[in-house]
Amino acid sequence: MENYVIRIDIPEVEEYLALRKDCGLSPRGKEASKIGLSNSIYSVIIRQSKNQKLIGMGRIIGDGGTAYQIVDIAVHPSEQGNGLAKKIMELLMTHIHNEIDPQAYINLIADCPADNLYKQFGFVETAPESLGMYLKR
Repeated sequence: MENYVIRIDIPEVEEYLALRKDCGLSPRGKEASKIGLSNSIYSVIIRQSKNQKLIGMGRIIGDGGTAYQIVDIAVHPSEQGNGLAKKIMELLMTHIHNEIDPQAYINLIADCPADNLYKQFGFVETAPESLGMYLKR
């Protein structure tokens, strides 16, 4: 991890949008991203040591009491396979275990094969009892 700087911080809007695009995540609006990032409950970023380029991120969002969601887990394709997503999840989970009520609901939407990473941290599929859904617009 010596080639990286890991911080508890939110990314700048432009670099957040660029990393989402580079990682194949769905697009987000600039103004909406500015608001959303500033309302993060907890956020981890990873930068390259040599040039401070954002190459990894992950956030916790929610109501601050009973419901939380892990979102924006992303590692630049050129840096994948170096354990960075796992490190992001470790930091997010440390915050969850230390700061969030154990009865709070914590969820995420997993793309495959990333679901294997999340299973390492205790996340389980909800189907068939329930299904994750989103409003497609």
